[in-house]
Amino acid sequence: MRILVVEDEVKMADLIRKGLERDHYSVMTTHTGTDGLALALAYPFDAIVLDVMLPGLEGFELAKRLRAVGNATPILFLTARDTEDDLVRGLDEGGDDYLTKPFSFREFSARLRALTRRFPQTAPTVLRVEDLTLERATHQVSRAGQRIELTRTEYLLLEFFMRHPGQVLTRDVLIDAVWGLSESIEGNTLDTFIKLLRQKVDYGFGRKLLQTVRGFGYKLGQA
Repeated sequence: MRILVVEDEVKMADLIRKGLERDHYSVMTTHTGTDGLALALAYPFDAIVLDVMLPGLEGFELAKRLRAVGNATPILFLTARDTEDDLVRGLDEGGDDYLTKPFSFREFSARLRALTRRFPQTAPTVLRVEDLTLERATHQVSRAGQRIELTRTEYLLLEFFMRHPGQVLTRDVLIDAVWGLSESIEGNTLDTFIKLLRQKVDYGFGRKLLQTVRGFGYKLGQA
């Protein structure tokens, strides 16, 4: 599952990211409300973890804008503001759950699991591009019935490609989707993982699915 964490406290955001990654989530983090809104509109997420007090655009307003354009991604608010008025406002603006700081990661993780169970996934459980299959629940990947073993980063990269079959994805979009805006990744790192992924999903098969679109980026399968 892909989770967006919008939290202006860098240390807190990093702790949440590391904890979620240990639980096998794909996590993208950002520290301002304006960047959070842009990411939530640009990428599909299974849930959004949203701080209330954010620079640029506060969390309540961010949620309100997402709901106004029909974005139904589940939102878990995080805040130190625990009055009844704040709770009611957060839910009225489109939030689905509310957790006050400080909190234990165990409770946070349980609330997030409950939230994603209550709402439909933003992507199907099983992704397919031609004869390539990815099962999101088990992280199993196969092609033409042949099991493919992937590292975590290879899996995240392939999952993002399979969410956008036939679509040309730029290098910047791929780097942000897999490593997040908070990470500084060199372009040749992406090239390395594209090469490794090609070797696993295309080598030995007659048709090559992962294609380079020169001057633009990469795509998986036909448009």
